[in-house]
Formats: sequence, C-alpha cells, structure tokens
Amino acid sequence: MACDKACLVLGVEIQPVDSLPAKSFYSAYSRSRVSQMQQETPPISTAFLDELERQTRATVAAAEPPESPFDGAPQADLDRLTELVEESREDLVGVVRKLHVDPELAYEEHRSAALLAELVTERTGIPVEVGAHGVETALRAEVATPGFDPERHRTVAVLSEYDALPGIGHACGHNVIAATGVGAFVALAGLVADGSSGVEGRVVFLGTPAEEGHTGKEVMAAGGAWEGLDAAVMTHPFGYDVVDTLFIGRRLLRATWTGHPAHASAQPFQGRNALDAAALAYQGIGLLRQQMPPSDRVHAVITEGGTRPSIITGSATMQLYVRSAYPETLVDLSGRVERILHGAAMMTDTAVELEWDHYPPSLPVRGNAALGGRWVRSLGERGRPVLPAGTVPDVLAGSTDFGNVSVRVPGIHPMIAIAGPDAALHTEEFAAAAATEAAEKAAVDGAVGLAHTAWDFLADDELARAAREEFEAAGGALDPATYFD
Repeated sequence: MACDKACLVLGVEIQPVDSLPAKSFYSAYSRSRVSQMQQETPPISTAFLDELERQTRATVAAAEPPESPFDGAPQADLDRLTELVEESREDLVGVVRKLHVDPELAYEEHRSAALLAELVTERTGIPVEVGAHGVETALRAEVATPGFDPERHRTVAVLSEYDALPGIGHACGHNVIAATGVGAFVALAGLVADGSSGVEGRVVFLGTPAEEGHTGKEVMAAGGAWEGLDAAVMTHPFGYDVVDTLFIGRRLLRATWTGHPAHASAQPFQGRNALDAAALAYQGIGLLRQQMPPSDRVHAVITEGGTRPSIITGSATMQLYVRSAYPETLVDLSGRVERILHGAAMMTDTAVELEWDHYPPSLPVRGNAALGGRWVRSLGERGRPVLPAGTVPDVLAGSTDFGNVSVRVPGIHPMIAIAGPDAALHTEEFAAAAATEAAEKAAVDGAVGLAHTAWDFLADDELARAAREEFEAAGGALDPATYFD
C-alpha cells in the first residue's frame, strides 16, 4: 500500500524503501517500457530558411550601398587614420586570436580587459581606467585635442565588447568587436598626438562587459558612462556587411505562483495547484502569439514545477523573455503578458509575484542614417560594399544592450561580415568563424571604419547636426532605467 493512515492525515507520502525485494523487478520493468517507447526526433524542416535565403540573395543582388551627402573629415586625416590602424594590424590580430582561445563570461573578463588596457597604454601612453563606471571589468580612456571645450566641441565614444558565451566561447564574435574598438581608439589618439589636424573634439574609449545575457552597458549607465557624450559607435560581426539591422528590445520576467500543497490522491480538494497556474500561463502565452505583431517575441520556461506527482505543487516558477521592435510596443507586450500571468493565478486560486528586469532591460537599437552613411563610405574604400538597412530579413532578430546607448545618444551598430550568410550567431560554426583570417581582416577594416566615422562626426558640423536631428525625430533621449515604470 502506498501510504498508511498517518501519512494520509499529514499529506506526505512515505518514500519507497530501496531494500524492497520488488525494487529490482520495478527497475527492469521500467527500462523495458522506456526502450519500447523511445523513437527518433523528427528532423526539422529548413524550408522557411531556404526560402528566406533565396529572397535575401535576390534583395542583396539588387541592393546599392547608401550614399552620404556629407563631406566628413579632411581626406588627409582619414588617410592618416587608415595608416595608424594598419600600423596596429598585428596587435589587432593578436586581440582576435588571444581572446578567442581564452574566452571569459560576463563580468569575469579580467584577462580580456587587461589585454585591451595594456594595448591602449603601450600604443598611446594614455592611462586606462580599469573598473570604470562601477563595473569591475569595464574600461575607460580618453583623449582630447588642445583647448577642448565641452561647450563648443563634440565628444564621441568608441566601444568594445569582449565577453563570451557559456560552452561555445566567442560564438558572437566579441573578440572581433574588442579589436575594432581598441584599434579605432589607438588610431584616433595617434591622430590627436600628431597635431596635424585642425579638427577639435574628444574621443572616449569604453570597454563594455557583460552583453551576453546581461545588460552591462546599462549597469555602466548608472555610473555615468554615457554622460557628456554626443555620439557612440561600434560594430558587430555577422554574415553580411550591412549598415543597420533590426535588434529588438528585451525584458526579463520571473513569475512565481504560490498555492497550497496537499496529497494529490487523498485530499486534492485541500490543495491549490501552482503548477496548474504555470501551465495555464504557458498556454495563454501560446494563444497570445496569434494576436502579437510579427516583430514581438515571448519565450518562457517553467524552472520549478513541483517535486512529486503525489503532492499538489505549492510553488511554481516561470522565467520569460519579452521582446519587441519598438520601446512603445515593448510596453504594450509587457502589459499583455502580465495580465495573462495574473489571469492564471485567478483561475487556479493561487497568488502570483512578478519580478521584472532582474537584469536591466535592453531597448531596441535605434539606428542613425547620417552616421551610418559615413561608415558605408569608409567600408566601401576597404572593398566592402555595405548593404542598406532592410536588406537582411528582420525576422531573424536578436537583442543587444547597445540599444540602451542608442536611445541616449546618436549611435551606430553596423554589422561586418566574418563568415558566409549561412553562419548564424551563437552557434559553434560562428565561433569557428571568429578565429579565421576573415575575422582578422574584419577587425582591421572595422577599426578603420569606426575611426573614420568618429572623426567625421567631430569634423563635420552639418553631419553632427543631421545626426542629432535624426535622433530627436526618432523620439529623443530615453532613460531605460525608468522607461517601464
């Protein structure tokens, strides 16, 4: 018998005793049944991806790189920046290689940060602050032309990322991002040191940890990282050279339902099942998808759902990612998801507690065509015709904490090819691509592009004005820390 009288009163089932003679029989019977029921998982069709690839190739073949109507910096300055990046080529290749073989996870990037800081100081003589803006592995260095006045002159930031993914290392190519940012800053600092240019302004290098699964740039924001900046630039590895692609906003949500445990057979009417609430919520989210805009995403997993089938679950937990393409629609989707979770609690007579944004939210990346046009021009000179925004399908969208920078100041986050179009981010194939000659070339080309774009912004008043007007027209400055309050 499964439970004695005392057990039924207490609502707790006695554990089976390992020494029971029948144990070996039950184990053998269980193995027999499992083996009879096992089958292979059906293969996943690639028909949609195949059609998407066909359409993308047709769009790419017809696309023309966007043009820039602005003059930018003097050509002599841009040529000198290219020379300075080329002088650092071996250092940048070294960054790509060393970070790839020694990947470090979010907030643990001590060796990576030290490598970049050492390179900047050795190449420029500029001290680098390690542990900047309240983050132990964040970096900051800056250089300004003589007589710099923040009231009259502009400041542009060049960014590096360098954290890796658990298990598959630099499968997002942050080793390449690290090299592009540091290479651009070293070149810009060299041009300032030359004293040969008439351009005035300030350049800030920011090493930004913990992009993967976290929001390190938003944590740095709390330490004042983005104050005093007029623009920010970085680039990201990809399967295409494209000036702008969709990165949607992301929020994290944890829902915990609390009910009443009870014996599932003897006294089920005395229980309130928290797992039922989680299951209803999961189904409700599935039903919501029919009415969601195509650019919205919700993913959920039940991380705690009980301990034994014979005990009605008293507590259940679900973790969710809520994503959308625009800040306003992310607010809307957040509210709809909340109501589903509360509705599941009402239907099961349980209580629910919601915890939003244990890690700060990421807002969608806001592109800037004025700045992007200068990147396109520079990369074109490197033999990289850059695709316009909208060429690569938006359905294959992820998230990045650079979105939180791009809603504070005008910025660009163009993509630079290190692999073929079939290589997807966050895969073993992309990790392998991040250690190839193509990745090393992209690091150098990307450093040139960032250096040129940053200097163009400082040199060209019309460009800077257009970038700011475009930023204001898109909604102006937002504070991600309070946006969802």
